Amino acid sequence: MARRTRTTAWSRSVNKVLKTMTQTAVRVGTKALKESLRVAPLPAKPAAAKKPRASSTEWTAGIAIGAAGPRRYRLYKPPGVRKTESLPLLVMLHGCGQDAEALAASSRMNTIAKRERFFVLYPEQDRLSNVQGCWNWYDTRNGRAQAEAHSISAAIEQICLTQRVDRKRIALAGISAGAGMAVLLATQHPDRFRAIAMHSGIATGVAHCSTSAIKAMFGKAATPSPLPPIPPDVQLPALLVIHGTADRVAAKPGKPRTVQRGTRYAAAITDYRKDGRPVAPHCEIVQLAHAWSGGAASQPFSDAKGPDASLMIWGFVAREFCRETD
Repeated sequence: MARRTRTTAWSRSVNKVLKTMTQTAVRVGTKALKESLRVAPLPAKPAAAKKPRASSTEWTAGIAIGAAGPRRYRLYKPPGVRKTESLPLLVMLHGCGQDAEALAASSRMNTIAKRERFFVLYPEQDRLSNVQGCWNWYDTRNGRAQAEAHSISAAIEQICLTQRVDRKRIALAGISAGAGMAVLLATQHPDRFRAIAMHSGIATGVAHCSTSAIKAMFGKAATPSPLPPIPPDVQLPALLVIHGTADRVAAKPGKPRTVQRGTRYAAAITDYRKDGRPVAPHCEIVQLAHAWSGGAASQPFSDAKGPDASLMIWGFVAREFCRETD
């Protein structure tokens, strides 16, 4: 009964967040994300700052094959992993106009992973599947979104089989189209992930093809589709949503608390809780546009001013990893 109550509360809290995101999109439009779906030249990437600084044993490349075909990935492995260790895994999904290396450079998550000792997996979209490098999170009518989710799952499983990963401590994070794909993955496999973080993403379930995706980005899909039914005996992942007020798909939940450090952007935080547990906290960052908060200044889709989204995400994920499961 307790798990069934938690399932209902999680779904209700997530739907509240998704509904708020969609309502805001109706108000302000989504020109930035609409442009990311167009067949247009990609932004230039500074070559000198693109690759994370890591040894060849820490920063490796691979290929996994799933329903959508082969997908490349990058893996960060903290140095000196012992045979007796079992480390957490954070899966990072890039946005449109990015690839695995660009997200690693922008977020600098590998630096945190080195200090805190966890694996970071960066699956990468194939440009033949989307010219802009976007995950086709919205294309559920013909099954392309589900197939890409399966290919990402194949990459995760490959890492779990080849590295010393603690399967009970796996989390997802994504930006833009990667955020939508992260939630799609989590709703398909809620028992696999302990936490999900959406950064600058649009509500999942509001689109089922490219046409409806563009409409949703203009806020014309007013009501999100319900999440898939979740078995009552499944431990559901917690959800963190991060948005900027200058982002054209920003959410604005009511009665937030304001947090600010020094000259960083202020952040309004609302916690959706059940039995004292934050099941869907929402962080709205004032003046942040469609960019990774606190990211490397040299990278596209990256705002160096902060607050640091990578630290927020890992802090949230780490707390969930430490919670006792029923």
